[in-house]
Amino acid sequence: MTRAVLTLNAGSSSLKVALYPEAGDMPLATGLADRIGPDGHLRLKLPDLHETPRITSHGVAIEAVIDALTLRWPDLDLVAVGHRVVHGGLRETHAPITPDLLTELEALSPFAPLHQPHNLAGIQAAMQAFPGVPQVACFDTAFHRTHPWEADTFALPRRFYDQGVRRYGFHGLSYDYVSSVLPADLTRVVVAHLGNGASMCAIRDGRSIASTMGFSALDGLPMGTRSGQLDPGVLLYLMEQQAMSPAEISDLLYKQSGLLGLSGISNDMRVLEASDAKEAAQAIGYFTLRCAREVAGLAAAMGGIDGLVFCGGIGENSARVRRQICAGLGWMGITLDEARNLAHGPEIGAGGVRVLVVPTNEELVIAKAARGVA
Repeated sequence: MTRAVLTLNAGSSSLKVALYPEAGDMPLATGLADRIGPDGHLRLKLPDLHETPRITSHGVAIEAVIDALTLRWPDLDLVAVGHRVVHGGLRETHAPITPDLLTELEALSPFAPLHQPHNLAGIQAAMQAFPGVPQVACFDTAFHRTHPWEADTFALPRRFYDQGVRRYGFHGLSYDYVSSVLPADLTRVVVAHLGNGASMCAIRDGRSIASTMGFSALDGLPMGTRSGQLDPGVLLYLMEQQAMSPAEISDLLYKQSGLLGLSGISNDMRVLEASDAKEAAQAIGYFTLRCAREVAGLAAAMGGIDGLVFCGGIGENSARVRRQICAGLGWMGITLDEARNLAHGPEIGAGGVRVLVVPTNEELVIAKAARGVA
């Protein structure tokens, strides 16, 4: 009998999966459904398993994962299934999934429409596939509940804060893992989680002090298809002068903006870096400038900086993006060793502030939480 913990980590355009033994940190299997849609495909690191093409939706991806794992381990006995859930509201800890919790999480879907529905779809599919197995929700927002009030609020009448209009922060599972593996002497760190979804977090003594993402997963850095920080006056203009409906504005900000909107070419950084088009270079330039500005701002929130850490699909793999972000930060003591940068780390800095590339491992955080809660 193979006793194990399954983790499901649904992003806006991907699904990461891992199967961990009942005890231990080395996975039995890992996999990724990438570019989910017409060109989506699933790769699982299992013997004799071929790539599965045409992963058109997150639901199809989950079904393919379950089929592959049960084929490989007919005696599979799951101890628990851990799920990444982007929005957990004000919850400070991960939690076993109950009908009441599902209702609560569904109500938060409007705050993370690219993620929360996929997270919940994964939960429903796993509950049907593995009846009776404990299901555990692991919240991206929980890591940021250590924000001081000043970093958690907006300059609105206080009643809105009391009603839940506040800076929740996201990508917390990634920040949790990265902060747990950093050298002990790095006490004031900016971690840049850069991917199709992107954010940065100021972490002091292992605790989240401030994050670029706020009330929703739209705020802060520009992303693959999301706008990032935007003057609220733009929204008033779109409503009043362009007569756009809330649904149209939502579609614009979540699905038509970011790298895709800026370039008119693609939301994929790999495609933009391979392009000779002026618009592609401009989109990358805007992205990296906003990142550099946020590094400086987050360092100020901590009263200084000891380290800058890159993670996520872009952060871990794009030497060009890291180079352009750090190019204007020499005054902070942030400079790169280009040979190390091209080799993707782990240490790529050449100045007083250490600069690292740390592959994130949200799945391990989920697995450990699932074991503990289940």
